[in-house]
Amino acid sequence: MEVQAKETKSSSRFRRICVFCGSSPGKKPSYQLAAVQLGHELVERNIDLVYGGGSIGLMGLVSQAVFNGGRHVLGSLFLSRVIPKTLMPREITGETIGEVRAVSGMHQRKAEMARHADAFIALPGGYGTLEELLEAITWAQLGIHNKPVGLLNIDGYYNCLLSFIDKAVEEGFIDPAARNIIISAQTSHELLSKLEVCTWTT
Repeated sequence: MEVQAKETKSSSRFRRICVFCGSSPGKKPSYQLAAVQLGHELVERNIDLVYGGGSIGLMGLVSQAVFNGGRHVLGSLFLSRVIPKTLMPREITGETIGEVRAVSGMHQRKAEMARHADAFIALPGGYGTLEELLEAITWAQLGIHNKPVGLLNIDGYYNCLLSFIDKAVEEGFIDPAARNIIISAQTSHELLSKLEVCTWTT
């Protein structure tokens, strides 16, 4: 008698994670691979996705991976995109993925994303990604939220940022305890595992 193996998913303390990343795919294939792997890791842990961009670049790769994986969790996967009305014509191209919520501005966009998420992860990206990441870190430092903030440091992309933060700690501009807000790793599996056990609070 043939016994069929049943696919199981890991449990997680997080229901939804907000992912910040570029609307460009970047020049290195490793960035694109990391985006897809993160999507798969979220699906494996049965975590929903919140993100703020269109269906292009790393944003598109993460969201598509999570959406595709959602077929195997019987629709319990919820994808929420929170996009300013002024960005919708430019950034939404191709097939739309998940639910789209139009908002009135960037501040509302970030507030909505933060409200729906239990944690934050940043992939490689540009000014927008950096701004979103730093605001999430600042809100944690100020005690506005106590949600973990993760940095997926693919191929050392964020080494300079981490060095800057360490310098700011050394020079007395960032409290040493606040340095622990940022959890970094080079793979999505390692990063999610670290975030699961993160206990940093203000």
